[in-house]
Amino acid sequence: MANGANRGERLQIMLSGEELTVLDDFRFKKRMPSRAAAIRELLKRGLAAEGFQAAAFGAKSEEFGVLGKVPNGR
Repeated sequence: MANGANRGERLQIMLSGEELTVLDDFRFKKRMPSRAAAIRELLKRGLAAEGFQAAAFGAKSEEFGVLGKVPNGR
């Protein structure tokens, strides 16, 4: 997904005022263009910290095993 192309799914979340303030602080500190961009970045960082990475474009489910290499990213 390059620069927002092909984003066909919408995800709605509700945040408290305090959570929104923290999100906006992160967004402005990192000079991000939108709240959506900040949320995507935080999701990417959180998933990477837990060992999850983006699947390679065109990767097949059989390529994801318990042992072995993870398919290359996009």
